[in-house]
Formats: sequence, structure tokens, C-alpha cells
Amino acid sequence: QVRVVESGGGLVQPGGSLRLSCTTSELTFSNYAMSWYRQAPGKERELVASISPAGINTNYALAVKGRFTISRDNAKNTVYLQMNSLKPEDTAVYLCNARRVGSRDTYWGQGTQVTVSS
Repeated sequence: QVRVVESGGGLVQPGGSLRLSCTTSELTFSNYAMSWYRQAPGKERELVASISPAGINTNYALAVKGRFTISRDNAKNTVYLQMNSLKPEDTAVYLCNARRVGSRDTYWGQGTQVTVSS
């Protein structure tokens, strides 16, 4: 059974940093594009960042560009989201998504809470 598990969330002050990790199992990680989404209370889920299977191409939401960096380690079946200069509006549940390129196969994790507050 495919598993997608996020970790690394927590409470951080404005201006601080966090690094989220997402580890998968029971799928061929290098065949999947990986993305981070977030969902704040009362808001729709939004795409934060994505990375291609080989890690060559990345894409970011305008709201996080220049502050967040997505990366992956295919040997560890893990994708990361380095978040710097965090703002209160970054507060949300962050969810990891794995999507097989050219297929409808997609898997979601349960999410990890990020709270930015003083």
C-alpha cells in the first residue's frame, strides 16, 4: 500500500524557518512529480511548489517565490520544502502530493500543520 508521510511542521515566529519532509513508500519515487499544497482554515487548497521527477524543473506559487525552496532526494524517496522568512499568512496544513507523470495515479499525505505566530 502506497504511503505518503509528511513531517517537520510546527510553530515558528514570523521571519523564522522550517523544513518540511515528505517520504513515500511502495511507489517508484523517481516516476512521480512531487508537490506541496497548503490549506488554511476556510480557504481552498492551493499549490505551493512542485518538482519534476528528476528534480530538474520546479514551480512556485507567487506568494512563496523567493522564500520557499522545493527539492528532492530520489535515493531517499523524499521531497523537501525549505521555508524561510515565514509570514503569518503561511499558516496552514501543508500536504504532500505524488503524481505519476502521464497517469492518473496520485497520492496524498495526511498533512502537517505549520503555524506562524508571535
